[in-house]
Amino acid sequence: MIPVTDRVVNAVSRRKAIERFREKQIILPTFAQMRNPEHIPGKIKDSLKNIGLWDLHPLNLFRITWKNEPVESGGLFGGVNFLELPPALTGVDARIIMLIGKYFPTGSHKVGAAYGCLAPRIISGEFDPSYHKAVWPSTGNYCRGGAFDSWLMGVTAVAILPEEMSRERFSWLEDIGAEVIATPGCESNVKEIYDKCWDIRRNRPDCVIFNQFDEFGNPAWHYNITAPAIEEVYDALKTGKSQLAAYVSATGSAGTIGAGDRLKNRFPAMKIVASEALQCPTLMLNGFGGHRIEGIGDKHVPWVHNVRNTDMVTAIDDEDCMRVFRLFNEPDGHKYLKSCGLDQGITEQLHLLGISGIGNLLSAIKTAKYYEMNSNDVVITLATDSADMYRSRLPELEAEKGPYNMLQAAKDFEKCINGQACDNLRELGYYDRKAIHNLKYFTWVEQQAKETEDLNRLWYDREIWEQQFNQAEKWDEMIEAFNEETGVLKSM
Repeated sequence: MIPVTDRVVNAVSRRKAIERFREKQIILPTFAQMRNPEHIPGKIKDSLKNIGLWDLHPLNLFRITWKNEPVESGGLFGGVNFLELPPALTGVDARIIMLIGKYFPTGSHKVGAAYGCLAPRIISGEFDPSYHKAVWPSTGNYCRGGAFDSWLMGVTAVAILPEEMSRERFSWLEDIGAEVIATPGCESNVKEIYDKCWDIRRNRPDCVIFNQFDEFGNPAWHYNITAPAIEEVYDALKTGKSQLAAYVSATGSAGTIGAGDRLKNRFPAMKIVASEALQCPTLMLNGFGGHRIEGIGDKHVPWVHNVRNTDMVTAIDDEDCMRVFRLFNEPDGHKYLKSCGLDQGITEQLHLLGISGIGNLLSAIKTAKYYEMNSNDVVITLATDSADMYRSRLPELEAEKGPYNMLQAAKDFEKCINGQACDNLRELGYYDRKAIHNLKYFTWVEQQAKETEDLNRLWYDREIWEQQFNQAEKWDEMIEAFNEETGVLKSM
């Protein structure tokens, strides 16, 4: 059965959570406040003026929004953080716009996905923070976001991620005091993470697993927060002839791509494009393998991916991503781009794109070329995190490839950006989508004990996805009632 969280399940656990939140002075933001921070009470905003973006302070739960002022400390709220990349860089006439995730706490929007999974369990009494530990299986940013949210909510966190992820991820998790479990492999070794989760289920009854790949709170957060942010940016930038032509997102846990479901309600002609690594073309070719585009786990189809709404799959060579990462972050890369006429203001902001963000950019370019888009077409995608998450990769690449120079920058720009073509992509028909959906069986029914009946519901039930995504309205009512009972906001 596919559950809906719309009532208190365990009043005793909820009471313990209220006591914990009262003791630690924790207030939960509503989804409406994360979507529109102008609804945040003034006394909370006054307090945030003295709190850093990454500080371990409960009020930073109110900074789980795309609208944080882009400063490290004391910032409040403004418009959505985004970057429009000009044709001088992208090589296409279509307007490519990227939402910027760097200015979330932890430097990634995954704090939102984690909140969408944990908060509903707390307000319904399904999670007792005085007893339970929150387990965050991830390929990187999700377990960081989960550990951060856990700390802010007075919860003990257990982070699971592949051992080959960047050192920055492990160091931060260790510093925050999370229990860290490193599983074998790289970005695409998700099954090994699931195997560890089964071990925890069998042997650690105090642990609750928040698996972003099957938790509907993950895409529900993006449906209610990311999609409206995209609409706001589009409405601010559009002309009389503009159309939102495509939304591009790496599949990963299928959380971010879930924003496309809401966007399609308003823009039914829009294309939803799923991006993945060429070295592991799971959706495009039922393929497998390992890759270096950190931030997008694969080798399976997430339970929460509404494949019926996916129009195209693109596969991006991870070598292109690594080369563009150097181009965007090495001094000679900037020097070359400026020599090509790229505005210095844009060049200085390219560090806002992490490796998966670069993959999304290259997928957006492919999409614009395939559909022959012009300057009236707007393609929106995301940089879920920034280069700050991967600085250790630069000396590694220098040791492997040698020092970076202008000649290499020219090669990388021409081959990896201008050279993106209409290969390694697949436009999906009805039965293409159904074939991808059916792949869920092997992961979720055979390995993860889901029911075949529920698998079929996710394909045939025309109401199930909207039902899951629209739970946030009820969650807000429950959050407000929970906060009222803690009394923390009233006592500020």
